[in-house]
Amino acid sequence: MPATLTEGVLAGDARAVARAMSLVEDDDPAGVDVLRAIFAKTGRARLIGITGPPGAGKSTLVDRLTAEMRKEGMKVGVIAVDPTSPFSGGAVLGDRVRMGRHFSDAGVFIRSMATRGHLGGLARATGDVALILDAAGKDTILIETVGVGQGEVDIARTADVSVVVLVPTSGDEVQALKAGIMEIADIFVVNHADREGADRLVQAIGANQTLRTAEPDEWRPPIVKTIATTGEGIPTLRAAIGEFQAHSTRGSGGRARTRQEYRLRELLSHRFLQHLERVLPAGELDRIVDRIAAREVDPYSAANALIDAYVGRVPRPSTHSASPGSTVSSVEPSTS
Repeated sequence: MPATLTEGVLAGDARAVARAMSLVEDDDPAGVDVLRAIFAKTGRARLIGITGPPGAGKSTLVDRLTAEMRKEGMKVGVIAVDPTSPFSGGAVLGDRVRMGRHFSDAGVFIRSMATRGHLGGLARATGDVALILDAAGKDTILIETVGVGQGEVDIARTADVSVVVLVPTSGDEVQALKAGIMEIADIFVVNHADREGADRLVQAIGANQTLRTAEPDEWRPPIVKTIATTGEGIPTLRAAIGEFQAHSTRGSGGRARTRQEYRLRELLSHRFLQHLERVLPAGELDRIVDRIAAREVDPYSAANALIDAYVGRVPRPSTHSASPGSTVSSVEPSTS
């Protein structure tokens, strides 16, 4: 075992990688220390997001893609984001029921993560866990999201390639027309293509694409039909991913910058709330929430007051007048 946790991660030691991930998920300061130390060694792995509604066969698709990439000699990391158990707080499904044939493969590392209430189809620490896998030498990282709805599109801000998986029936013809899903897809997959309605779903996606005006050199998301349970269409999907990566190489810097900006903003929000909870007097936040619920103060003035008190004076829009009793001074945190 390497002398330090950071050394272990950089050496690709599976135990060190798992330990670092647990620290990050638990928001342990030691996890942040590891991330700081490894950050300069990251940026080489390609992140592929697999998203879509529940029951679309995403896990089986990830399993097949992993096998296809291992044939090419690639080292693969898998992050499977699951709903949170209301009892344990952990992932409902967990990696014990996923991709059993890859467990003995040293070139594959699988991690299940619980959302822990985080919206957007991902766990809050997903990006950090991907950094650890990147530093550990994985060439490709597959991120499987929780089943998404129209607005759960965080994967587009996290991955280099967004693969949206849909299945015929179950209303996916309508799902395919939703703006959020359409806009994040770099590649569409119609899984369970042997089912009735698969061709109709392909037509619906294609018809929706024609409504958008595209530049001559702009990427047009292909529609790939697969039957993940048998592996049919997986080589075609792998080829489509490769084609998108080649096409996007010129603009990859902009996408990487967008990803880092999103992560920075997310960290700032998270750290500010952590700071606020530390410095506020006991029960102060509950008191303010009670006043908002009682309509004694509006949430906008309350938020501004908290920022004023613990960060600095913030400008206020002059186009809206505060209602009686909702001035900043009326929600100043108590000093007692």
